[in-house]
Amino acid sequence: MGSSSTVDLSDIPSVDLMTELLRRIKCADKPDKRLILVGPPGSGKGTQSPIIKDEYCLCHLATGDMLRAAVAAKTPLGVKAKEAMDKGELVSDDLVVGIIDEAIKKPSCKKGFILDGFPRTVVQAEKLDEMLEKQGTKIDKVLDFAIDDAILEERITGRWIHSSSGRTYHTKFAPPKVPGVDDVTGEPLIQRKDDTAAVLKSRLEAFHRQTEPVIDYYAKKGVVAHLHAEKPPKEVTTEVQKVLSS
Repeated sequence: MGSSSTVDLSDIPSVDLMTELLRRIKCADKPDKRLILVGPPGSGKGTQSPIIKDEYCLCHLATGDMLRAAVAAKTPLGVKAKEAMDKGELVSDDLVVGIIDEAIKKPSCKKGFILDGFPRTVVQAEKLDEMLEKQGTKIDKVLDFAIDDAILEERITGRWIHSSSGRTYHTKFAPPKVPGVDDVTGEPLIQRKDDTAAVLKSRLEAFHRQTEPVIDYYAKKGVVAHLHAEKPPKEVTTEVQKVLSS
């Protein structure tokens, strides 16, 4: 949206205007926070990020979604990204950092952001830091969702889904009444192809190889907080709040 296109607020329902106004008042005195969430698949980042986002009035930047949005909006960077994707190439680090740079200028990111799924490599972390430095800001905290591979395997490979409703079960933590069958419809449950042991193993290998060095990189800057991600979600939330209030 260009600055010339004014939005007509008269058509927006009062309750939405009030909600946004109250949110901005509540957010006004929140400290700015620029956070990176790092952790392997199944470590609970997805559970905690909406809680952190609401508590601290941050915007959530999932790089995959942002790339798709930039491509759909045909922004100059989006057009470039689409060219790369159409050729089956990876989108360059510079492009992704550029898209993050664009995104964090939005009003919803005024108080800061949560970056999820980026940076995955030390080179990406360096480019991100460079871009933030130009804006006179930096990463405040890197939340490391540390968890043992064996626990993850149990968490993830136990997940089963009823595809039409999205109801999820877990063989150990939330089993269906009848094994392999949805409680409500009696239809068979499926496992997402990402949730199999073999796929998990390769994703974990990639995570350890590429992303653990990122944790070391930020640890040297003194901004990493190691969380006990194997704990129940409520306890992890408490840990996160402690870390972010210090």
